[in-house]
Amino acid sequence: MSGHVTAPAAALADELPSWVTLLRAPNPGPMTLDGTNTWVLRAPTAEYGVVVDPGPADEGHLARIAGHGPIGLILITHGHPDHTEGAPRLSELLGGVPVRAVDPAHSIGAEPLATPWAPLDLPGLAVRPVPTPGHTADSVCLHVAYGGERVVLTGDTILGRGTTVVAHPDGHLGDYLTSLELLTAYPGIPALPGHGPALADCAAAAEFYLAHRRARLDQVRAAVDAGARTPADVVAAVYADVDRSLWWAAEWSVRAQLEYLGVGTGESEPGVSGLEHM
Repeated sequence: MSGHVTAPAAALADELPSWVTLLRAPNPGPMTLDGTNTWVLRAPTAEYGVVVDPGPADEGHLARIAGHGPIGLILITHGHPDHTEGAPRLSELLGGVPVRAVDPAHSIGAEPLATPWAPLDLPGLAVRPVPTPGHTADSVCLHVAYGGERVVLTGDTILGRGTTVVAHPDGHLGDYLTSLELLTAYPGIPALPGHGPALADCAAAAEFYLAHRRARLDQVRAAVDAGARTPADVVAAVYADVDRSLWWAAEWSVRAQLEYLGVGTGESEPGVSGLEHM
């Protein structure tokens, strides 16, 4: 029986590489864990650094990020507001630094990230976008290397604690499972998530997530076979161990699971506002 996961999906990273800085936004909550992780990457000899996920439009947080300048580029892992809301203001604070995301709506002063997913030309760092749709349609991870060290910035595809919601209808479970399979190709490489602590092994976390998702699918099948007819029915049966105040978020994932299994409910789809954890 797969229960609600609140622990890390893999061992925690002992330490971050010296060229990685974590600045956590002051927006903690049940869906954002300790707050949004903003990552600043700078090769030791580089003229400027890179910011990944500016977070919310909190002036204090954005000022802290700007204090780690000069910054030459802002990257976005996906378009949810707890990751992107501060991007326009941070770009302004940094003198018009470009913002690049998969979704053109979140790109400022530069082309969006897109196929063929070529490495980004950044001083001292080898940054390669890894398309990982599923949590959202525009989700992307970033494989970053400096010298002999590597990390994978996972956004909300993999969290530092617990598991993530598939934000249906924008998110898609089939895509998400494929993305997790892709991330199993990074054994022994730290995962730097959008929320929660850094994990020591991206592949181990991805494998844990895959096992959890497959177990949940088995539970959803069993609930439907037992007579559950609506997403709310399935949530009550499968997510009974989750605080009822979070059942609305569980329903996003259930809708994605039912779609993946080809089970129609005849209900209209709710909107998705953009938080993460389930």
